[in-house]
Amino acid sequence: MSANVQKLCETTREKLKIAIDKVELFLNQHALPQLVTEQDEETVHFYEGFLSDLRHVLVFSEMSYEKLGVALRRATFDESFAQKALYNVYHYGVNNFFYPKNESYSEDGRYAYTGQDAIRFRKKPVRPARDIILDITKLYEELRDDLTYYENDYLTEKRMQNQV
Repeated sequence: MSANVQKLCETTREKLKIAIDKVELFLNQHALPQLVTEQDEETVHFYEGFLSDLRHVLVFSEMSYEKLGVALRRATFDESFAQKALYNVYHYGVNNFFYPKNESYSEDGRYAYTGQDAIRFRKKPVRPARDIILDITKLYEELRDDLTYYENDYLTEKRMQNQV
């Protein structure tokens, strides 16, 4: 089991690094003035929320990336620490991506298996904003698929251990 957890930490960390690099590049190149093409209040509010959500995704992803790095660098692999780190990737990183606080976009599961983009924006975004979300969606979908266990079974297992 430990080898599987270690491998999952490695692949998760690699995917997070790709997402972090893409989001960081986007945020370094795009601020509110570059995104707001129409100066109406609704558009400004949409992009304020969009940028805030993207910053949250970045912070949670960076924190998870660091925790996984700690887990992998330890002289003796601590499976319990690693599992908690993987749970946090799912719980904070993946969930914050798919359920952003400001709801500038959302996932529409009806499109997930049609080959179409499953992400729907509340307001039609400018191309760079649309592209960054669609670009990293695949990574977060893969992370969600890889880590689904940690959303359900991991918590159940931890609760049972505390009751014993």
